[in-house]
Formats: sequence, C-alpha cells, structure tokens
Amino acid sequence: MVHELPVTFEVIALAAMVVLLVADLLIVGRRPHVPSMKESAVWVGFYVALALVFGGIVWGVGGVTPAAEFYAGWLMEYSLSVDNLFVFVIIMARFAVPREQQQRVLMVGIIMALIFRAAFILAGAALIEQFTWLFYIFGAFLIWTAIHQALPEKEEDKDDYKENLLIRQMRKVLPLHHQYDGGRLTTRVDGRKLFTPLIIVFLAIGSTDVLFAVDSIPAIFGITRDPFIVFATNLFALMGLRQLYFLLGGLLDRLVYLPYALSVVLGFIGVKLILEALHTNSLSWINGGEGFEWAPEVPIWLSLTVIVVSLAVGTVASLVKSAHDARKEAAQPAVERGAEGEDGAGTVEPATEAAEAASDSAK
Repeated sequence: MVHELPVTFEVIALAAMVVLLVADLLIVGRRPHVPSMKESAVWVGFYVALALVFGGIVWGVGGVTPAAEFYAGWLMEYSLSVDNLFVFVIIMARFAVPREQQQRVLMVGIIMALIFRAAFILAGAALIEQFTWLFYIFGAFLIWTAIHQALPEKEEDKDDYKENLLIRQMRKVLPLHHQYDGGRLTTRVDGRKLFTPLIIVFLAIGSTDVLFAVDSIPAIFGITRDPFIVFATNLFALMGLRQLYFLLGGLLDRLVYLPYALSVVLGFIGVKLILEALHTNSLSWINGGEGFEWAPEVPIWLSLTVIVVSLAVGTVASLVKSAHDARKEAAQPAVERGAEGEDGAGTVEPATEAAEAASDSAK
C-alpha cells in the first residue's frame, strides 16, 4: 500500500536534498584533498543526523507509516552502500588510484549511482504499478542474492577485483597510458593523446554501481512502493558516502560479519516480497488468479526490527571478533611472531623485491 505525502512537500524535499548533495560534490571538485578522520567523522555524523531529522519531518507530515518506511529503507540502503565501499576499496587498490584523487573518483561514482538508481526507481515503480507479479521475481532474486552473499568467499578472491566484460573490452579499444596525470582523463606522451588509467577506474566504479542498483532497488521496493520514499532513502544513503570511505578506511576489513547480516536482511525482504505477491496474486495460472488468504502481510515495524537487529548484531559481532583477534595477536610471543623473519625468507626478500620494483618504476 502506498501512503501518499503532500506533493508540495515531496517537491521541496527532493529539491533540497539534490541541492545539498550537488553542493557537497562541487566542493570536492574545487578542492580535491584527503579528508582527515575528524573532518570525515563530522560530515558523516551530520548526514546521519540529517536523515534522522528528515524521518521525523516525514512522521509529522505523513504519519508513522511513511516515517517507519523511510527509516527502514534508509538503514537498509545505507548498509548496502557500506557494502559498496568494500568493492570501492578493492578498485582503488587494484588501479593504484592516488590518494588525493580518490575523492574525485568517489564523487563521479556517487553521481553515476544517483543516475542509475533514479532510472531503476522510475522504471521499477512504473512496472510494479502494472505488474504486481514482478514481486515473485524480485523476491526470488533477493533470496538468491542473500544465499550467494552468505556463502564463504574463497581466500584467493577476497582482495581481488575481477574486471567485467565492459572493462576488458575498453582496455582493448582505448589507447591507455600506464601513469596518472593528476585528475585528467587524458594526457600527451610524445605528442600522442592517451587516456589515463582514471578513465578505466570511472568505468569500473560505474559498472559496479549498476550491479549494486540491481540489488538495492528490488530490496527497497520490498519495504515501500512510494517512489518518493524510495528515492529519498537512496539519496540519504549516498550522502556522506564519500566521507564514510575515508572514515572507515582499513576498518572495513574488520566488519567481517556485515555480509552475513546483509544476507539476512536481503533474505527477509525477499521472503516478504514473495508473501506479498502471493497475497495479491493476479497470475491466472496460480490459484486461478486469486490471492492466497493464508499469506500474511509483513508489517513495516517487523521489517524495521529485522533490519536494525541484523545490522546491530553483525556490527557488534565483527567488532568483538576484531578485538579478540587483536588481543590474541598481542599475546602471541614475540619469538613466534618473528619466526618467519629469522630464516631470512620472511622479511628480507619481500623488502628487497619491493626496493627492486620501486627502482624499476623510477627508471
């Protein structure tokens, strides 16, 4: 069921959110730099507080149901955005993006994500209005995604970014230079115009955004069908994502249980979508086109509870494990920690190889 909010409120709110996001991105374009932990924390806190306040405004304007839908959708989309950061970190490392240019890359990535998600939202809202049976497909897709996310990742694939078909083909077509030239997409070498690796990074980020939109948009439609709330949750999830990247940094590796928490959330939303599809069934070859009375409608408060509890448990469990591993490593005898280096193969050779590589690069 769609809970209507005043059209005037929706227009003003969307305009304000877009202006705020664009202003933040323009600041980056004018002054690319590596933000400090304090700066990143302040901006992330500001955007989180803004989302909480906005939810309160929605509550005052439209009541508790749209506000609960916004909070549930924002939490889910924000957590999926954090999951995006895992891939962004790998892409940045894979293509050795200079630290001072990473903000610019993230800015372009956020703009691409906004465009792709807006297109998916408009298309999804139009399709769902006409074909409610799509919830069967959305639900099955989310359950499959949840199972795939929960499967243990192979050790050799954890820190590896696999280039998709688009990136591999563009490498063959574009004349590429192997070095960056500040924030430029092209450079000149011996009078020849070449693309810098930054163009491939943008393509990698953009194609990744498409894949994440395919996951997140069906999931948010499992919480609300209101296009305004769907778009608002995505906007707020993207706000502060750039600062969150620098705030978390290496801490992302410590959130080892976040993928499992997300798999629970996606699986729950998938089941919710299928139950709703069964309840409002219109396919003639299923139960004669009649809905199943036994299929319950999952209330929004239950969705919000499952999302909050899953993410909280996943985060706390990850931090507890990280603290336990740190204590275990600290308690390990120094002799054992240095054992690999004593035989001359654990520390000397890698250092020598790194020095040789740096020398070759300088040449």
